[in-house]
Amino acid sequence: MIFFVKDTALNTLKTDLLVLTVDSKITFKPKMKIFNSQTNGLLKKTIARDNFKGELGETMFFSHLPGAPAERVLLVGIGDQKKLTSKAFMKLISTIVKQASGHKIENLALDVVDLAIAVSRDMSEKIGMIVSSFYESNYNFNEQKNHEVKASHQFKKITLLTESKSNFSEIKNLIKRFSGINQGVNLAKNLANRSANVCTPRHLASEARKIGKKSDKLTIKVIEEKEMLQLGMGSFLAVAKGSTEPAKFIIANYKGANKNKKPVVLIGKGVTFDSGGISLKPGAGMDEMKYDMGGAASVLGCVEALAVLEPKINVVALIPATENMPDGKAIKPGDIVKSMSGKTIEILNTDAEGRLILCDALTYCSRFNPDCVIDVATLTGACVVALGKHATGLLSNHDDFADEILKAGEKAHDRAWQLPLWDEYRAQLNSPFADIANVGGRFAGTITAAIFLSAFAENYKWAHLDIAGTAWHSGALKGATGRPVPLLMEFLLRRATGSK
Repeated sequence: MIFFVKDTALNTLKTDLLVLTVDSKITFKPKMKIFNSQTNGLLKKTIARDNFKGELGETMFFSHLPGAPAERVLLVGIGDQKKLTSKAFMKLISTIVKQASGHKIENLALDVVDLAIAVSRDMSEKIGMIVSSFYESNYNFNEQKNHEVKASHQFKKITLLTESKSNFSEIKNLIKRFSGINQGVNLAKNLANRSANVCTPRHLASEARKIGKKSDKLTIKVIEEKEMLQLGMGSFLAVAKGSTEPAKFIIANYKGANKNKKPVVLIGKGVTFDSGGISLKPGAGMDEMKYDMGGAASVLGCVEALAVLEPKINVVALIPATENMPDGKAIKPGDIVKSMSGKTIEILNTDAEGRLILCDALTYCSRFNPDCVIDVATLTGACVVALGKHATGLLSNHDDFADEILKAGEKAHDRAWQLPLWDEYRAQLNSPFADIANVGGRFAGTITAAIFLSAFAENYKWAHLDIAGTAWHSGALKGATGRPVPLLMEFLLRRATGSK
């Protein structure tokens, strides 16, 4: 799929589908007036005859208009121009994509980038929604089907029309930006959608090495279990003990800025299948536990986007990857393990394994002298109960840092919601036998999980993203979402340009 920008006259534009917008006052822009005249006034005549009101999402199709080189024309209403909010603009783009896809259109031109969005008139917001919508429509996952799959509809050429060349450069740069981000989203989806017998820790390491070849600013290192043992990663290795699949600790180091610039560290939970271990999960729905590496998938998606876009920022991505299985060597409730930090952990529930691998990664990341650290994990069912599928849970030891992440999420339409990280919750993790317990009871599960992680992130600015509700869709239409790649990339790119 390729995006273009043009200021071509509508009456000379050759395309499979020309998309034009009109408001509820049926206002024609200058080029539309010329186009209407060229087509013997059929646009206005048909609008009047069929009582087209220009309401938001209202559509009208024209085929082979006389005098129009475009094979088809789609008229889409935008409602009251003064009330065209971001949400309304998203509905507009979704309507266009749905209509074009339904008619099997491959090449189309749309007259939407000059529309002013109420409150926010930011061009990047509009281009982001347009590019993301077409990438989402083009995405499918059929790589593991053996029978011949009927080819799904794919957009090939999208032309964005504008009244003036003055914003060509800005629009082209934004198309590149959001195309790179969506390449990262698609990689995250692919990794998470692959079955757990394919997407193993070794597979994640292999994919990381492939990404490493895309940019000379990127280096990849994979630490094996023997070295993890030498490093003292007793908590991480305790989870890995129950699986015959070897654990991997993947390090992607992207250096896009001055070497003296402190990096942002991203940490992604990479449990490629979570059976719950000895604290075995119920069988129903356990197949969806292949998505328990959604944090790792999204972090690798960011690494992919960084390799494509090459922004001026330093980023270290850490991915502790393992399975959580109930082998005879697996950890048991009541076991006590020693983390890389030296803290001992009483394991009360082996299904609370994500925090056990993340805590060693949080300790390890100190060696990079990070400016800030964000860990990303499908960590708690409690977060799904609290926030559903719409918002990612956010907890942080630094409120200004949390605000920066929240703003990036709003900008990227990949929102998060901050939960408290108060000292009052710490008592729930007290253990009579170890320094800390790995669970804190049934209440405030998302918060106590973050409280646990915060005990290993005391020496730097840190935030935790719980994506248990946002990383995938459940049920018959199950599939990975690629979140929170848009949020993370918006955060990183804003940092790269110095705008927080």
